[in-house]
Amino acid sequence: MNKITLVATATMGLEALVAREVKDLGYENVEVENGKVTFTADPLALCRANLWLRTADRVKVQLAEFKATSFEELFQGTKSVPWEQFLPENAEFPVIGRSVKSKLYSVPDCQAIVKKAVVERLKETYKTSWFKEDGPFFRIEVALHKDTAVLTIDSSGEGLHRRGYRPLHSKAPLKETLAAGLIKLTHWTPDKPFADPFCGSGTLPIEAALIGQNIAPGFNREFAAESWDWVGKENWEKAREEAEDLANYDQPLDIQGSDLDPKMIDLAKDNTMEAGLHGLIEYKQMQVKDFTSKKEYGTLICNPPYGERLGEKQAVEEMYKDMGRTFSALETWSVYVITSHEGFENLYGKNATKRRKLYNGNIKTQYYQYWGPKPPRR
Repeated sequence: MNKITLVATATMGLEALVAREVKDLGYENVEVENGKVTFTADPLALCRANLWLRTADRVKVQLAEFKATSFEELFQGTKSVPWEQFLPENAEFPVIGRSVKSKLYSVPDCQAIVKKAVVERLKETYKTSWFKEDGPFFRIEVALHKDTAVLTIDSSGEGLHRRGYRPLHSKAPLKETLAAGLIKLTHWTPDKPFADPFCGSGTLPIEAALIGQNIAPGFNREFAAESWDWVGKENWEKAREEAEDLANYDQPLDIQGSDLDPKMIDLAKDNTMEAGLHGLIEYKQMQVKDFTSKKEYGTLICNPPYGERLGEKQAVEEMYKDMGRTFSALETWSVYVITSHEGFENLYGKNATKRRKLYNGNIKTQYYQYWGPKPPRR
């Protein structure tokens, strides 16, 4: 199989970052749409994308796109796909679905039609009337939008935010993919100081360390497509060898995480150890108004409480005022804050250089960016 169409799904607002990551892997003809980035490449690209995309949610293989305003059109369009090229006779292939603004609005019915069509196609190929489905896992998705059906297979398995280093987390964790996106949106480079004064379970500092040492975020986990014969074990081995060669474990880092809760500091240390980054990140237990640094030209990124829970709003607003006073002393630093609180700038005491709308889960937030001065040229 020479060429396949790959779809890297993304959180709203991060599509451009995902597209940049795909291009950095060497792939062109990248198409960016709301919530996804599409490109055509070989099966090796599927392995590389899963291992390297820091800001994407999943990598899917797109098999078909066609108009479907009736169940018959959906059935025939699905059956015309050469499923036998992708699914072996013993494949396990559940079907999930979604429908938006389409005549075929019953998702369970659409799933059943697609499942039936795939079975009928495979019956003709494998000359059997019964499939055990006890082999490799292929999760098929039928997505209907404005009467257009798109059929994909999920190659990732668990979402790409599951890096494998965070078995435990805080009550309101920041997804690893979003954390990587927040870092990618700054001008931070691994030769500069990095700090997160609301580190929680350590997601931002850990993602910064992975970026700083160019460690593939998916290096320590498994993917659904590793059992797919048509992708090939040799491609996975090659992609992992490339990742190992490209990692810069000797890159020195100056990364600090702090939090008011000592239990979170212990959890962040455990997660850092799990990520294989022991000794690379310094953690301290402190409140944000005690944060200080004599270092210059650093980057501070934080995901403070939003004050959305009952009874928290007043305390959070006082905290935002403390942040404004404390961070103003970091004259050469760039400061980045993500929050859903619409009055943040007034409380912080300064308008952001730039704002960017992002979604933290289902919460609409703003990413407030306060750019510091550029360091003098050496």
